[in-house]
Amino acid sequence: MDLFSSPPPLAPPTSEEDKLTWLRLLRSRRVGPSTFYRLMHEYGCAEAALAALPRVAAEAGVADYQPFPRDLAARELAAGKRCGARLLAFGERHYPAVLRAISDAPPLLWARGDLTLANRPTLALVGARNASSLGRRMAARLSGELSAAGHVIASGLARGIDAEAHKSALDGGTIAVVAGGVDVTYPQENAALMARIAEGGLILSEEPPGLQPQARHFPKRNRIISGLARAVIVVEAGARSGSLITARGALDQGREVMAVPGHPFDARASGCNLLIRDGATLIRSAEDVIEALGPAPAEIAPAVRAAPVAPADLPRAPERPQEETRALHARILGLIGPAPVAEDQLARDLSLPARHLAENLTSLELEGRIARQPGGLIVKTA
Repeated sequence: MDLFSSPPPLAPPTSEEDKLTWLRLLRSRRVGPSTFYRLMHEYGCAEAALAALPRVAAEAGVADYQPFPRDLAARELAAGKRCGARLLAFGERHYPAVLRAISDAPPLLWARGDLTLANRPTLALVGARNASSLGRRMAARLSGELSAAGHVIASGLARGIDAEAHKSALDGGTIAVVAGGVDVTYPQENAALMARIAEGGLILSEEPPGLQPQARHFPKRNRIISGLARAVIVVEAGARSGSLITARGALDQGREVMAVPGHPFDARASGCNLLIRDGATLIRSAEDVIEALGPAPAEIAPAVRAAPVAPADLPRAPERPQEETRALHARILGLIGPAPVAEDQLARDLSLPARHLAENLTSLELEGRIARQPGGLIVKTA
């Protein structure tokens, strides 16, 4: 059984104490979404997983490992309440139903604004920060017309195309997925826009309130933007822009990718033209989007609560000698370089059952020797 092909079925927390325990587990050092889900599968609940973390880390060779402190998690919850945000757990009613389907869905999401938007049909519209006047007008027109046709518009609250998309969708509903805390304005020029979205739209982030965004947070944010949407529409993007990262993530998630073409001499259009060359749907107007996707569907059904997975359902792998484990870790690390490698590809290369590989990847992650990236990719860190 591949535990990382989709997020495991989980019963969401039923009390504030349960949610605090989820938060402590997720914020513990070197525990990302994939490791969180694996530990929940292995131990059945967050409390048991949190209690087991020091032993799991010790078995991975990490001494004196301490889970995330309870008082710091309580401070984060308090900070969220102060800014009017709510912490959504995977499986809860307002957690975005379509986001549950991606392989590395956030176990917890901070949400500030109109929670009903999270489960309405959504399109993502992204593009260049240094957008041209023509690109801005195109983004505004697409966003306004698609919003009027019943779609919520999601974007990343960056300057340029993102800002135009949000502004034109304010009346119909817009979701801003941010790389820092839901109470942190970035860039500062979008402060008034962020305030308007907080009042009538929705702001989402998996980062703690008060956190200033850093470069490593943006690829994680991008997977949420595409994960929320039926399709990702790119308006102006350079050949190496973050918008193309969002588009590639969308393809990995099984989403449609659409792009507005541009002049071959305009560097801001090169990324869109590359996407179209590689099979993205060419978009000239909102009518092209609606023709390709069909009309906006009715409201998406909220996520259904799933039964918890009991530890007995997932027996532990047999203990192996340390020499054998060290040899396997060396083989795994030998196949990973600076370029990310997909976990399923590693399983094939090593001829290992997915579960056995997952256990060893968890150990290497806790040791700090590998890191997980969006889309189920693994990269070596040391």
